[in-house]
Amino acid sequence: MSTNKTKGKRILIMNRGEIALRVAKACRELGCVAVGVFTDNEMQAKHLEVCDEWIHLSGSSNAETYLNIPKILDLCKKYKIDGVHPGYGFLSENTEFSDTLVKNGITWIGPHPEAVRVMGDKAVSKQFAEKVGIPVVPGSTGAVPTVEEALKIADKIKYPVLLKAVAGGGGRGMRVCHNADDVRANFEAVGREAASAFKNGDLLVEKYIVNPHHIEVQILADKKGNVFHFFERECSIQRRHQKIVEEAPSPFIGDDEELRQRVCNSAVKLAKAINYDSAGTVELIMGEDKEFYFLEMNTRIQVEHPITEEITGIDLIVCMIQSAFGDDLGIPGQEWIKRTGHAIECRICAEDPITMLPAPGTVTGCETNFPQGIRFDNCLYKGLQVTPDFDPMVGKLIAKGIIRDVAVRKMRAALDGLLIEGLKTNVPLHKVIMNEENFIAGKYSTNYISTVKPQERVNTEMDFNDICKKIAGIEARRMGL
Repeated sequence: MSTNKTKGKRILIMNRGEIALRVAKACRELGCVAVGVFTDNEMQAKHLEVCDEWIHLSGSSNAETYLNIPKILDLCKKYKIDGVHPGYGFLSENTEFSDTLVKNGITWIGPHPEAVRVMGDKAVSKQFAEKVGIPVVPGSTGAVPTVEEALKIADKIKYPVLLKAVAGGGGRGMRVCHNADDVRANFEAVGREAASAFKNGDLLVEKYIVNPHHIEVQILADKKGNVFHFFERECSIQRRHQKIVEEAPSPFIGDDEELRQRVCNSAVKLAKAINYDSAGTVELIMGEDKEFYFLEMNTRIQVEHPITEEITGIDLIVCMIQSAFGDDLGIPGQEWIKRTGHAIECRICAEDPITMLPAPGTVTGCETNFPQGIRFDNCLYKGLQVTPDFDPMVGKLIAKGIIRDVAVRKMRAALDGLLIEGLKTNVPLHKVIMNEENFIAGKYSTNYISTVKPQERVNTEMDFNDICKKIAGIEARRMGL
């Protein structure tokens, strides 16, 4: 008989945007009290509509609000919070934050602090993975202190190499070097970038895998020692090392079930070794020869978790909350987890579709006319101001089909049915990608944007007749026609 320790718990959602709304819905499904926060700049945040209570997190900058551990702890005590869900970004992988909550008797809805500490440092996590027997990318096993040491390692593992921030993320603090001059030119620059972004300027030197695939495995664990995988995702379409299109399962792995099992079992092995007890993602890099290497582990929920939910039918956020409070996940065993169909996610960002640089603005309207089965996790509302202070992503468009071709077809129709006014978005870029022959064939790597260059085919001028058709379709749907 399953327990229900979660019901009635007061959950503080320490985030904003679509992930805050997503967590609030999961809380309410479980019978928890969803407590949202709003800052001085976001009095009308969309996720508050789904929350049961609202707390004013005073301040306007991230340092004053979402990154202010003492202030958040005070709010937890004042409002008798039982647990905190950090979403992703901000303090979601901050060891000090998770440790502080646990020491104050507040449930951290994530893995235990030691897992956050070990896996949150790329150098330490790489050493841990190697010790456990998971293949790692050739290179330094710890932070490289000087450019001279970096050059020695690069000579040993051969060029090209990647200079990478130890505490990096989101594509920042990374630079490919093709020769010794590149290493000399970039070493200090990458260190400064890392120090500015993550307050840690330490760097790793790794072999750069040519035409690599970014493969990741979703895992979920409870506090009873059970660790399950939910298959893999392909996240190889990226700009500036940041994902923009993800799909599950990986078209590169395809029907190679033996490879799929090796990849997924490696992730489970790593999670068990660290006594993992929440949702997490093991990220791997896979070469053209299908050899794979450990990159890092994200000790939080991922932006792209919806596509895994679509092909497995498992609500990962609900399970994450249940695990944190010691509830039974209701999963009898790994063999019980099945995958059906194919799912694709397009990250909808406020950015120029050609330069792919952020394009802040204010939403003046949003209309949708989607085919059956489309999921749109978003934070859009009329008057939403998208500022440089936050990630430019405003939504995630998810399409599922019984096979990949159907998912692609549905995504094309969904993109055609999405109209966001007042913002410049990357929707036109996604439209080009969904119709591009390499993507359709499932033959692409992380070099897709730089080699295929879909951004050069983007047409930003919308035909007047096309606009009229969109509006007519939306109005017809409203009238039930």
